[in-house]
Amino acid sequence: MPRYAFKIEYDGGPFAGWQRQADQPSVQGTIEAALARLEPGAHTIAAAGRTDAGVHATAQVAHVDLEKDWDPFRLSEALNYHLRPDPVSILACARVADDFHARFSAQERRYRFRLVQRRAPMTHDRGLVWRVQNALDLEAMREGAAHLVGHHDFTTFRSTMCQSNSPVKTLDEISIEEIAIPHGREYRFHLRARSFLHNQVRSIVGTLERVGAGAWSPARVATALDARDRAACGPVCPPQGLYLCGVGYPDDPFTPPGTS
Repeated sequence: MPRYAFKIEYDGGPFAGWQRQADQPSVQGTIEAALARLEPGAHTIAAAGRTDAGVHATAQVAHVDLEKDWDPFRLSEALNYHLRPDPVSILACARVADDFHARFSAQERRYRFRLVQRRAPMTHDRGLVWRVQNALDLEAMREGAAHLVGHHDFTTFRSTMCQSNSPVKTLDEISIEEIAIPHGREYRFHLRARSFLHNQVRSIVGTLERVGAGAWSPARVATALDARDRAACGPVCPPQGLYLCGVGYPDDPFTPPGTS
């Protein structure tokens, strides 16, 4: 059975998360239903990351085995036709080796979190960012974030429902950029690691927002990390500003051979 990889974009707002649910809409279930309209029968797709309810993606990766030998472009076009009007799009499709696995072959995952500081409620970006009203100190947040980069026990920044075997992870990057927008500022948090714990990114961003607001000192982030205690974490921020924006593989399945 030929195996295909998909690069997927979606708005997580209408869904109960990536993972298939018995009684609620999910991104996985929506794509599998579209696949069933192309090839009868049950199809199970595996993804690089199981995003939570309300979390978005600009470059999720998933794979599936199909009976038919599809042209990848035609397969993506057909899927996009059947995915309408749900806010899910197949950005790219590629035939991959039988041993390619969207989750287990991945070497890194990249997330972006969008936080907007402005007094007025959001209109065009409603449901796509986390809005706060008070000013934030960018340098203080960067100073706090620096304590989290590297190989650590992230128990403090891990959901109590996390199913990972170990809280120890290596966080390769946290960078924060500040962008001027009309009547406010947007802060974009970029995080990169081989893998993340459940709610790790939202726990980190929620804590760093407290630093930016002046409620926490940057040094308190290090104290919280060292505590290895969920109770020491700052608030977990809402999901709507979070995006899975990249997955890295030894060989990018969506880059034609000989190109970079």
